[in-house]
Amino acid sequence: MRLKFTKMQGAGNDFVVIDAYTQPVKLTKAQIQHIANRYFGVGCDQLLMVEKAQQPGVDFRYRIFNADGGEVQQCGNGARCFVKFVTEKGLTSKQSIDVETAGGVITLTLQNDGQVTVNMGAPRFQPNQIPFAAETESVQYLLALKMQPVKISAVSMGNPHAVTLVKDVDHYDVANIGPQIESHERFPERVNAGFMQVLNPHEIKLRVYERGSGETLACGSGACAAVVSGIRLGELQSPVLVHTRGGALNIAWAGGNNPVLMTGPAEIVFEGEIEV
Repeated sequence: MRLKFTKMQGAGNDFVVIDAYTQPVKLTKAQIQHIANRYFGVGCDQLLMVEKAQQPGVDFRYRIFNADGGEVQQCGNGARCFVKFVTEKGLTSKQSIDVETAGGVITLTLQNDGQVTVNMGAPRFQPNQIPFAAETESVQYLLALKMQPVKISAVSMGNPHAVTLVKDVDHYDVANIGPQIESHERFPERVNAGFMQVLNPHEIKLRVYERGSGETLACGSGACAAVVSGIRLGELQSPVLVHTRGGALNIAWAGGNNPVLMTGPAEIVFEGEIEV
């Protein structure tokens, strides 16, 4: 099968976007792995599928597959690319759209300057909603690892996140600690492991080891989770500028059940076809 695709990126987090809205497209796990392979395929952190909504009153359905072929609930950087894609392809003329994901309905708004704001919904902290094995909800948990335990904040942004506060994120051993947290037994669906360095109350540096993809240049939902965790710890104040290795994201959260708002770039890199 010859498949058309669009390669996109948001703050260095890169995606292959497939139009399954105007035509039926079904891909196997092996085919997704092939497309995501950076040596034999197109190469991407995640593959995004644009589909027709299944819920009334919603504009589109948005499906996300990690590089390992597994489907996940949420991807903030991908969401920004999603709205840019459907606008550029003429699938909508709206500036703001509602999109259903496996993690719930989110609202995406294309700003006049080309930046995209994503209403990520309210964060969830109850262990059973993350999901995370803990008897009671806490702002921080001690997580046992091979060498020594680490303190994490656990939060769901439509997908599970574990955020660790570190002194120097550039020299932190993400390659070793990240996989241990990602596959920890207390996270039954695995977890995105974020490592946050606070620069000041309105600015952080962040690295994220994503489940099913490894460390990426940026993670939108991970940036939201880090800021939320930092605010709950008393380390941050909204809004917060998040510096990732691929670019900067602006995150705002008023606390409580208020939604997290993420604003950042989204760009089309190139278009092409691949045999799958």
